Amino acid sequence: MQRQAVQRIVGLLLTLFSITMLPPVLVAWGYGEKTIDIFLVTFMVTLLSGLVLWLPVRKFKKELRLRDGFIVVVMFWVVLGIFGSFPFLYSPGLSLVDAVFESISGLTTTGATVIVGLDALPRSVLYYRQQLQWLGGMGIIVLAVAILPMLGIGGMQLYRAETPGSIKDNKLTPRITETAKALWYIYLGLTIVCAAGYWTAGMNLFDAIGHSFATISTGGYSTHDASMGYFNDASIEAIADIFMLLSGVNFSLHFLAWRSLNIRPYFSDPEFRFYFLVLAITAAVAAGYLYYSGTFSSFGSALHHGIFQAISFGTSTGFTTAQFSSWPSFLPVMLLLVSFIGGCAGSTGGGLKVIRVLLLLKQGAREIRRLVHPNAQFLVKVGGKPLAAKVMDSIWGFFSLYIICFCFMSLILAATDLDLVTSFSAVAACINNLGPGLGEVAANFTTLNPVAKWVLCVAMLLGRLEIFTLLVLFSPAFWRK
Repeated sequence: MQRQAVQRIVGLLLTLFSITMLPPVLVAWGYGEKTIDIFLVTFMVTLLSGLVLWLPVRKFKKELRLRDGFIVVVMFWVVLGIFGSFPFLYSPGLSLVDAVFESISGLTTTGATVIVGLDALPRSVLYYRQQLQWLGGMGIIVLAVAILPMLGIGGMQLYRAETPGSIKDNKLTPRITETAKALWYIYLGLTIVCAAGYWTAGMNLFDAIGHSFATISTGGYSTHDASMGYFNDASIEAIADIFMLLSGVNFSLHFLAWRSLNIRPYFSDPEFRFYFLVLAITAAVAAGYLYYSGTFSSFGSALHHGIFQAISFGTSTGFTTAQFSSWPSFLPVMLLLVSFIGGCAGSTGGGLKVIRVLLLLKQGAREIRRLVHPNAQFLVKVGGKPLAAKVMDSIWGFFSLYIICFCFMSLILAATDLDLVTSFSAVAACINNLGPGLGEVAANFTTLNPVAKWVLCVAMLLGRLEIFTLLVLFSPAFWRK
């Protein structure tokens, strides 16, 4: 490992991250709040820490090696998650684990919260929570599309390897910096349009900006305890539906559609078609059951609640409009299970990623055909192109580790005297970067014990870093020269 190279980048990241403490200062000043000092102190501590790390090695110019890249990617969220927790340490009733949990939940765009009484919080703190997930969402896109493929890991690596046509290119533009810039413009543009939509639909400007941050990042934090249910407005929910749906799509497709001024890249993409199909079926089942079970008296109410929650959970955003955990029969569990599929590769969504689930289904169908015709040769294809065997091996490896980690962490939570429903759903909500769960964590994670919260912090990082990126650091082979 090139310690100087890693130190230089981490120091630079912290120095840049310190700047993000200044917008909350302006918000606090604008609303006349006493939290200005909190954010200024955090700004200085973060800035000085970054400079202390960066200045001694600023002239170290060697290229990052593969192993250095893994360490930098992990430290991106771990270090920023720790420093990002500092403003929460001053919030009444929040312990160290609560502050770190809230920060990592925001940066990984999970949206699970330990804070109760959001409506009474200072506007600067509310803004800071929303900003955390927005910054994390941008980090995820750049990481997934520009960084992880260089390391040979991540959903986009698999996606490019098996998708035909121009989407298969190693980079959207010739240079990584240009790729990151292109993605930044798309991300920022969607955020501005979404905020304008919310504002036009009736939100005040503060809520419109905050919820646009949460929507485009698929983070799910809200400035109100009741989440989107606070507004009780079908037009606001419809806008959220549109932008949650867009944010769960591979951002490479947005780039190609924008560049060609054509929507054909979306519908010619097999992952997008399957993504849309899953959400459509989930919404239809949810809306139909809500109506016929009498949960909502009118079909219109059942329809918009069913569609909203299907998209919110399917994209791992985690907004809620009602107490979904009290909905009848299988619906809450079905919504939670849909979050395992998550968004498309190269999106801000969590979960396994749609492309992996699609290929797992194709592999399952191939095995069934092999039982009927044992001597026949069947190929798994995506977009008409055959899939290499090593790709399916990679998918099965990822899926196996995902399930093993999920089960192991669920057992740890159950061992801390949590009931099985809470244990299962809390880990599912965090490893899928979803947010709300069932049982004790249907509304928030406040009542969980400290051990459970630390475990869930790891679950959020595992889900966001696509399992392999974090677990490879625990391999003895990784540290051998």
